[in-house]
Amino acid sequence: MSELITAELVDLDLSATTKDAAARSLAERMVAAHRVTDLDGFLADVAAREAQMPTGLDGGIGIPHCRSEHVTDPTLAFGRSAAGIDFGAADGPADLIFLIAAPAGADDDHLTILSGLARRLMDPEFTAALRAGTDPAAVAALIRGEEPTPEAEGTEPETETAEADGSVPFRIVAVTSCPTGIAHTYMAAESLAAAGRAEGVEVTVETQGSGGFKKLDPAVIAAADAVIWAHDVEVREKTRFRGKPVVDVGVKAGINRPAELIAEARRKAERGEVAAVSEADGGRGSGDGGEDGSGADHAHFGVRLRTYLMSGVSYMVPFVAAGGLLIALSFAIGGYEIASAKSVADHFVWGEADSWAALLNQIGSAAFAFLVPVLAGYIAYGMADRPALVPGFVGGSIALTVNAGFLGGLVAGLLAGAVVMAIQRVPVHATLRGIMPVLVIPLIASAVVGFLMFIVVGKPIASLQNALTDWLNGLSGSNAVILGVVLGLMMCFDMGGPLNKVAYAFAVGGLADPTDGSLKVMAAVMAAGMVPPLAMALATTVRKKLFTKTERENGRAAWVLGASFITEGAIPFAAADPLRVIPSVMAGGAVTGALSMAFGATLRAPHGGVFVVPLIGEPFLYLLAIAAGTLVATALVVLLKGARRAAPDPAGEAGATGSDDSRVTVAA
Repeated sequence: MSELITAELVDLDLSATTKDAAARSLAERMVAAHRVTDLDGFLADVAAREAQMPTGLDGGIGIPHCRSEHVTDPTLAFGRSAAGIDFGAADGPADLIFLIAAPAGADDDHLTILSGLARRLMDPEFTAALRAGTDPAAVAALIRGEEPTPEAEGTEPETETAEADGSVPFRIVAVTSCPTGIAHTYMAAESLAAAGRAEGVEVTVETQGSGGFKKLDPAVIAAADAVIWAHDVEVREKTRFRGKPVVDVGVKAGINRPAELIAEARRKAERGEVAAVSEADGGRGSGDGGEDGSGADHAHFGVRLRTYLMSGVSYMVPFVAAGGLLIALSFAIGGYEIASAKSVADHFVWGEADSWAALLNQIGSAAFAFLVPVLAGYIAYGMADRPALVPGFVGGSIALTVNAGFLGGLVAGLLAGAVVMAIQRVPVHATLRGIMPVLVIPLIASAVVGFLMFIVVGKPIASLQNALTDWLNGLSGSNAVILGVVLGLMMCFDMGGPLNKVAYAFAVGGLADPTDGSLKVMAAVMAAGMVPPLAMALATTVRKKLFTKTERENGRAAWVLGASFITEGAIPFAAADPLRVIPSVMAGGAVTGALSMAFGATLRAPHGGVFVVPLIGEPFLYLLAIAAGTLVATALVVLLKGARRAAPDPAGEAGATGSDDSRVTVAA
């Protein structure tokens, strides 16, 4: 392997005045050293990386970097500018500029070298030596680590002494990551670790870089008092950190102000703040990461399957909300027949309400057209990371083509993820690794998934989808009521968790091709989902003494959350007293779901709560169903809490300080 940097790649009198000119000057040295094959192509990759996030760091450092197919060997060029060059750092121009070039298929050894440099840049002795150097060969040797950084004689790194007096240090686990996973990832890790040593805090960092990541020991996470995420790409497998106070910032904050982040983590731990991490946020298998590539935390297959499905649903919901509400608003303005209007691109009259209604309808319909592809794409993404996105989206689109609908999207996503995971297990030569995720895997996986969806499973799933649609359309009487009860129980059991999302996904899946039955299901699901927060709001109003001061404050907010169909507004109450709250709201949700189905209420909007009542069929009976369920849930929770209070309670009114868990809220 060639040396990372040589004297020919060092410019101690860099004359460039802009970051683009600096990158070009240093890149030309790489071309001359036969490390870069295409100057303009490489500079385009550098510019693309720079566009994601400025690469200037506090302390006068600029570190443009990228992975590129035009790089033959891991290479670093160094330039020193007397005037300084603006790389976007908060404290001004950079005088030390490092251009890092990594091959698209760089292996772990290469990345280790690059990450080692990134960590050394956090050492002020190292940067001082770079500023004082006069010989390019000596500077190159210093960067390679062949020349020791000047240090005071006889000094040793400070070690943690917090345990000397028997006390246990404050423990933090951290995750750092950046878009390319080459420099900032490791610089943030080193910065946090150094700040922890200075503060007497034990900091353990997991770097989620380009070469994958070695997961923190679960025992270390369990023992941690707080968590810091310094990242510009999604943290993998977030659910490992559930139940911990979390400071969530960008990667540059981890580099530039680690002491502030540690102090904030301490404050959150002292206040007992706990992060709400849903299954859809994490649990991703290690498509390009993970110690062994085996998947999400080695969990039971059922747990992993649920995680994959929830990943797809969580990304689909914004399309549902935006598209569905636009369509519903178009109906409110122009009536249901507006759906058959011709394209507004061909005919639009500014002064006509129908033209505006048609515009909203067609924008909403465009958003709705993404539901199944997005669902499939992000199910696959949850299974095998970014390489699975293309086959997932392709499979979802084919599901629509063959009329397999929502069920087809589920199957397509699972197939795409499974195919990509299988391909990733095939050993390939190092020279091919760079093109695997961007060319080979999407190409092969898309072809396989397309074949399966068109030829093998598409038509049977379409038949099943049609049978389900016919069944929903035929629902009446007791069958409809039973379905309403089941949906109500699911919506209220975990209030935003997996069962809630399954019921919601089932409902919104029917809106893609609405029928009378699917519109009734959507109405029942939203009505039942409004009950938990409304019931807790009412209970805290009519029987204040049964609740702590914090719960009463949450109860006031729950009125708005419930009216807006944000079921998660009841989570603080369920977390503080699950055995009384959850059964109560489930009973209320079951009553509401049953009554909504019995009344024949329909709903074309996937969200909105009371704010979309004008778009509801049988609106007065619908509101009556919600009120009935709310009263049932309120009566039960008051009865159960009152029975507990009648018994001797050593805590007494001391509970007025509130439950720490009551701070946990989740946006819908």
